[in-house]
Amino acid sequence: MDFQTWLSFAGASFILSLAPGPDNIFVLMQSVIYGRSAGLKIVSGLCTGLLVHTLLVAVGVSALIRASETAFFCLKATGALYLAYLAVMAWKAPSTPMAEEKGEVKEAMSFSKWWSRGFIMNLTNPKVIIFFLAFFPQFLLPGENTEVQILMMGLTFIVATVIVFGAIACFAEFVREKISSARVQQIINRTGAVIFMGLAVSLVFSV
Repeated sequence: MDFQTWLSFAGASFILSLAPGPDNIFVLMQSVIYGRSAGLKIVSGLCTGLLVHTLLVAVGVSALIRASETAFFCLKATGALYLAYLAVMAWKAPSTPMAEEKGEVKEAMSFSKWWSRGFIMNLTNPKVIIFFLAFFPQFLLPGENTEVQILMMGLTFIVATVIVFGAIACFAEFVREKISSARVQQIINRTGAVIFMGLAVSLVFSV
């Protein structure tokens, strides 16, 4: 892959990372409620999922999953159920003032907890498979190793995601410092629940 092609891909990756979707919305909502640290841990899980998707595309497994109605339906159903689960958890989340719960949140914010949430969300999202299968081939150059090009594009997309989503987590931390009432947190929780349930329904009927 030449530099000009890579630069075009990198630019497109940054722009697409800004587009609203389950991943960046989840980072935003959780960072506002639980802080930047939780958001960054979620980002690490999301990006691990992107790495797995990249490897699956490189070896051709993603194309096989997309071609199999049964496998694709199972992945789609799993993703929708997980989004619905997150919606229920957000709706039931306690609405105690953020300032009062900071100590409890720090104790609960284990890396594995937040990483696994991000990883599962990304890995079970069939739209990532569709996106990668449609997006990557546009930048493939004939005569060069396809697998190497895909890996290069996948890593580039991951870097773009880390930068954009990391910025979202930092912005959410800034917002978090400005709001602390229980009422505001309840509104955030319920809004997040509605958004994720809507995304779950959309996932079932859109792909």
